Amino acid sequence: MKDWKKFLFIVAIFLGCFYLPIEKMHFSNPVFEALALVKWYAREHVLLCLLPAFFIAGAISVFISQASVIKYFGAKANKILSYGVASVSGTILAVCSCTVLPLFSSIYKRGAGLGPAIAFLYSGPAINVLAIILTGRILGWQLGLARAIGAILFSVVIGLLMHLIFLKEERARHANDDFTIEEVKENRPLWKTTVYFFSLVAILVFVNWGKPLEGDTGLWSIIYSYKWWVTGFFLAVLAFSLFRWFEKEELKEWTHVTWTFALQILPLLLGGVLISGFLLGRVGHEGIIPSKYIAALVGGNSLWANFFSSIVAAFMYFATLTEVPILQGLIGSGMGKGPALALLLAGPALSLPSVLVLRSIIGIKKTFIYVILVIIMATISGMIFGSIIK
Repeated sequence: MKDWKKFLFIVAIFLGCFYLPIEKMHFSNPVFEALALVKWYAREHVLLCLLPAFFIAGAISVFISQASVIKYFGAKANKILSYGVASVSGTILAVCSCTVLPLFSSIYKRGAGLGPAIAFLYSGPAINVLAIILTGRILGWQLGLARAIGAILFSVVIGLLMHLIFLKEERARHANDDFTIEEVKENRPLWKTTVYFFSLVAILVFVNWGKPLEGDTGLWSIIYSYKWWVTGFFLAVLAFSLFRWFEKEELKEWTHVTWTFALQILPLLLGGVLISGFLLGRVGHEGIIPSKYIAALVGGNSLWANFFSSIVAAFMYFATLTEVPILQGLIGSGMGKGPALALLLAGPALSLPSVLVLRSIIGIKKTFIYVILVIIMATISGMIFGSIIK
C-alpha cells in the first residue's frame, strides 16, 4: 500500500474513533467501555500528546547525529551522566506510557545503550512533576514523596539491570561505536538546533498543561490560564526556525520519519486501548473485571495485595494524572498504602498498549524482562512502604 493510501487509512480510522457515536450504541458494558475509551483516547491524546511526540521523535532521528546519542547515552558513555539525565527526563516531559514510546524508539535506534534508554522509557511517564504534586496533595505527602524517590531509583536500577541482563547483546550491538561527536559535521550552530528542539518540547508540555485544583491561584493556575498563548508563542518560534534555518530536503525527511513512527505505533496503541477498556473500563466505569473485586484484592499490605496491584497497574492504561483519582477511589474502598504505591510505580510507566508497541521495538524477550522487573520492584517497594506507613 502506498504511503498516501496508508495516511488516508489512518486518518479515516482516527476520525472514526474521534466521532464514534457511543451514546447511541447499545452494546454490553465491556464492549461499550472499550469503544468509549478508544474514543476518549483519540480525542484527548492523539492530537495533543502523540502528534507532538511523533514530531519530536522524528526530529531526534533526523537532526540529532548518531554520534551525539552514542556519546551521551551509548554503551561507552559516562554512566553517571547518561543514567542521571535519563532518570529525571520525566520532570520535563508530561507524557504517558504510550506517548513516551516514539521518543524511546528514536534514541534507542540512534544508538543509545539499552540501560539509559530503558531509564528514559520508565522515567518519562513516571516522574511527571504535576502528577507527583497532585499525589502529595490528594493522597498524602508520604505517597507523593515515596513516588518521587521510587520513580527516580526505579529508572536507574531497572536500566542497569536491563543493561547487565543483556550485556552480551549490547556489546555486540555497540561493537562499532568507535567514532566521536567531533567527527560529525553539523549543518547549523548548536544554539539554533537547541531553540528548535526546545520549542517542540515546550509545545508538548504546555498544550497538555493540566487543569489546577479548584481554588488554586498559584503559578500552576496562572500558566494554565495562558497555556494557549504560551503554546502559540512556541509554535511561532518553531515556524520561524523551520523556515529560516532548515533546508527543504531536511524538512521532507523529518516529516517522512515522523510518519513512519506514527504508522508503526498508532495501530498497536489503538488496539491495546480497546483491549484495556474491555477488561478494566474507564475511570469510574466498569469493564469485564469489576473494580470492587480489584479493591477487595488490594486491601492491607500482604505480598499478594502488592503483587496483584502491580500486575493490574502494569496492564491498565493510565493517561497522565488519571492514576490519582483512580487511587483516591480505591483507597476509599479499602486499598492499603503499600499496594497504592505499587500501583503508582508500575501503572504510569506501563500499560497493555505500551507493552504491545514496546515488543515491536526491542523484541519479546527484552519487553518481558522489563515488565517483570517493574512488577517485582513495585511489589517490593509497596511492601516496604506499607510496613512503614500504616
